[in-house]
Amino acid sequence: MSEERRQAVLRAIVEGYVATHEPVGSKALTETRALGVSSATIRNDMAILEEQGLIAQPHTSAGRIPTDAGYRSFVDHLAASSLPEAHRRAIGTFLSDAVDINDVVERSVRLLSQLTRQVAVVQFPSLRESAVRRIELVRLGAERALVVVVSADARVDQQTIALGEAASDEAFERAAREVNEVAHGLSGARLEAALSAWSAAPGQAPWASLVAQTVLTAARGGTVERVVFAGTSNLARAGTGLDADIIAPVLDALEEQVVLLRLLHEMAGQGDDVSVRIGAETHHEALSSTSIIAAAYGRDASSLVGALGPTRMDYPGTMAAVRAVARYLSRVVEL
Repeated sequence: MSEERRQAVLRAIVEGYVATHEPVGSKALTETRALGVSSATIRNDMAILEEQGLIAQPHTSAGRIPTDAGYRSFVDHLAASSLPEAHRRAIGTFLSDAVDINDVVERSVRLLSQLTRQVAVVQFPSLRESAVRRIELVRLGAERALVVVVSADARVDQQTIALGEAASDEAFERAAREVNEVAHGLSGARLEAALSAWSAAPGQAPWASLVAQTVLTAARGGTVERVVFAGTSNLARAGTGLDADIIAPVLDALEEQVVLLRLLHEMAGQGDDVSVRIGAETHHEALSSTSIIAAAYGRDASSLVGALGPTRMDYPGTMAAVRAVARYLSRVVEL
């Protein structure tokens, strides 16, 4: 019973500190929480929690605040929280109007940021091969072009290529027409063979091979892992507890996608419904004052959606929002 009570005290301290950003004292717990014990008992429990390294006293005569270990204990004892019905409806309504997978990802990351008031992160899904529906070549200058590939599953991929020469309008338009004729409706080995034959045809423009390779990569689902962010300004919100000298390295780590992708892959490997890394558990100094909550989605659960914010965050609400968005994304990419 005493252990359950101490968990209740720890939970009250975590929730109180998250709500007020102020250390929580025994008197405040007695007045605001129905713990059913005296303030003296609560002080005794707080002393034990402090000895266990779960809470700390920032300065003399102050209340207590959770440590990273305290947040971890709180999260580990946290029952699965559900997202309010209004939020679930909002997810379905907002994302159902998306026109393709790119739009779905962009909408998802914006919505998750709004729901959690944290930095939202969505890793683009690992997609299966898809037949080519349409290819567009857009001239960006005398020697540059944009290749846009629309797949049969409504995915849209685009890539800028350097032509290496000033292509005439006639050659450009002919290439756009021909590549559509040879690639339409094809995927896999058939697409590769058709594009190879087209780009190697006598008199073909030298840059046709670049167009062919770009179309083939897009049809295969892409080879470069990408993550998108939204809500980085939330790091600077009043009350996050993150100073400017902490925020700058966090933003640098987000921009360095290799670091974030490695961390997301590690979290995906845990196999949990929702994975949580708190402070030093990220194993990255720049992120040591933050927590990351992530959930896998997709056919093989190899892509992740998550939220990053200060360790002093609303864990139950953030975990519920991440879980709900991940489930919706899974339904979309599995169609």
